[in-house]
Amino acid sequence: MSAPSSPPLRILLVDDHPLVREGLRSRLQTEPGYEVVAEAGSADEALIALKQAAPDLALLDVGLRQGSGIELARALLAQTPALRVLMFSMYDNPEYVQRALEAGASGYVLKDASVEALLAAIEAVRAGGTYLSPGLTRRMFRAQAPKPVLSPRESEILSALARGETSKDIARRLDLSVRTVETHRQNIKRKLALDTPAELLRYALEHARGLEADSGR
Repeated sequence: MSAPSSPPLRILLVDDHPLVREGLRSRLQTEPGYEVVAEAGSADEALIALKQAAPDLALLDVGLRQGSGIELARALLAQTPALRVLMFSMYDNPEYVQRALEAGASGYVLKDASVEALLAAIEAVRAGGTYLSPGLTRRMFRAQAPKPVLSPRESEILSALARGETSKDIARRLDLSVRTVETHRQNIKRKLALDTPAELLRYALEHARGLEADSGR
């Protein structure tokens, strides 16, 4: 007597592009053990489908036209805590990944991933684990790593840039050569992984308060 087979994994597809949903449905339906029980093109449709179709797993696009897929994940899980959520996105932004995980998603797979990677993500999430597309973990680590510590002089120069001072102004006030100030600016950009003067100025303006404290230590 053969052992009874386990019920198929009931999947809800949420993407505001019908062709994407059609492609996913067609591919997933060919896999044994999967059943696409509902589709939705918006957050409102997804919440209705959650009640009507009782899925086990929701495959959610991050960038919905109406609302955020990340906020939708939070709303779906608030109604059905046992639901497993896998984000399916074209965005590899570490901030999106972090927010999705904080919202309760169990995985984040990129839309350019292979079918094998998508299936691996579904199986990992189905089993109660977590899945991130290859490379995302490394990007998240780099994004969360602390910035290199600037020297007091570098902090002082960055603070001066936030106040609108030019290299000549800084050199005159600190009794330095303009070349020395420019060298400090290049070192600051290298340490902070900034490419252009505009990025350097933007960083200085965004961190002005902390820079004042650092330059006065």
